[in-house]
Amino acid sequence: QVQLVESGGGLVQPGGSLRLSCAASGFTFSSYAMRWYRQAPGKERDMVAFISSAADSTNYADFVKGRFTISRDNAKNTMYLRMNSLKPEDTAVYYCNVYRGFKDYWGQGTQVTVSS
Repeated sequence: QVQLVESGGGLVQPGGSLRLSCAASGFTFSSYAMRWYRQAPGKERDMVAFISSAADSTNYADFVKGRFTISRDNAKNTMYLRMNSLKPEDTAVYYCNVYRGFKDYWGQGTQVTVSS
């Protein structure tokens, strides 16, 4: 079965950096586009970044452009999100996502808190 496991979240000061990881299993990772989403308390879940299966195409939400970088290692079945210049408004639970077989799959999420 599809499994997505996020890690790398934590507490960081404004202006700091974190790298999130998403370990995937149960499907042919290299064949699927992947996405990062985030959800802040009381808000909807928003897409943060997209990466194509071969990593030859990426896309970012306007609110993270120039600060976040999505990448993947198909040999390790892992996707990453490098987050720089973090702001308090980046505080949220971050989820990785794959759309496969007409269904969305989600990890359990990893909490990112940006605070001094």
